[in-house]
Amino acid sequence: MAMSTNRIGGAIDKGVGAAKEAVGKATGNARLQVEGAAQKAKGDLQNKVGKAQDKARRRDQALNARL
Repeated sequence: MAMSTNRIGGAIDKGVGAAKEAVGKATGNARLQVEGAAQKAKGDLQNKVGKAQDKARRRDQALNARL
């Protein structure tokens, strides 16, 4: 079963956000830290949306299998 594109995009955003945040901390760049934290939060939310979509898809498939 394929994963939702929101889950994939969310994972990418979380990873990129974590990298930005780490570079910001290492270089003392507060703006980059905040940008990274925001991108991580966006990725987390997008991942949750994707999980809900996947769950709905599985329920729909199970229902259709019964018909």
